[in-house]
Amino acid sequence: MRQKLLGIVFLAWTASYSAFGWGQTGHRIVGEIATAHLKPCTEKKITAILQGESLALCSTWMDEIKSDKAYDHWDAWHYCTIGDHQTYAEAGTPTQGDILKKLEEIVRELETKKFTHGGEAVAIKVLVHLIGDLHQPLHVGRGDDKGGNDFKIKYFGKSSNLHRIWDSELIDGTQLSYTEYSQHLMRTTPQDRVKQYQSGSYLDWANESKALRMAGIYPPEGIDNLSYRYGYENYSRLEERLVQAGVRLAMVLNRIYGC
Repeated sequence: MRQKLLGIVFLAWTASYSAFGWGQTGHRIVGEIATAHLKPCTEKKITAILQGESLALCSTWMDEIKSDKAYDHWDAWHYCTIGDHQTYAEAGTPTQGDILKKLEEIVRELETKKFTHGGEAVAIKVLVHLIGDLHQPLHVGRGDDKGGNDFKIKYFGKSSNLHRIWDSELIDGTQLSYTEYSQHLMRTTPQDRVKQYQSGSYLDWANESKALRMAGIYPPEGIDNLSYRYGYENYSRLEERLVQAGVRLAMVLNRIYGC
């Protein structure tokens, strides 16, 4: 009976967990790619601050703390809302903040060393996670379906939702570990493209997610079951966002900690 109860609790936790950010593998891919693009002095400083924990493994911390109600007010930090026919300025920043506002605050804390959300290690973990989230297209939501969480659809015949498909199910379908997937993406991304990714503001990156969200992520009306074709049409988009997130995370960290 006790084992059955624990199983129910675990399933409930993972169901709610999957509603936020890239899944564990996606976030770790971003952290691993970022690490490969850090300057040696940046990596040395960050390793010391994180006491040896890697960017890949600390990338999921902000989801893990969702089990602590003391952090409930952080939930709104994982996303922003920009309607299809709105600019971010027109949509407005909610009073509880959003991913763009919090990214600016966390980077400012790291630059000034005046921490209000925790210590330096916490700020780095938040930065790693939020830059990852910003590149998941459905974390720049259109405002009517909780970033695709309320867009119910089947994936290979099983009940799911669009957000979960992008968070984890597309990535998990490759059956690659985060290190294997990271190595694949770094080998197959041309260096000139990596250089192109090293530009733009947080708002620019949010607008990229919005544009991608509007460019075919939502299946056509009448389609209620997604499978191989949906992955075939979207893997290149998903993989580019993972690489962009990793490269840009490294860019921000190198700017803060580079020699």
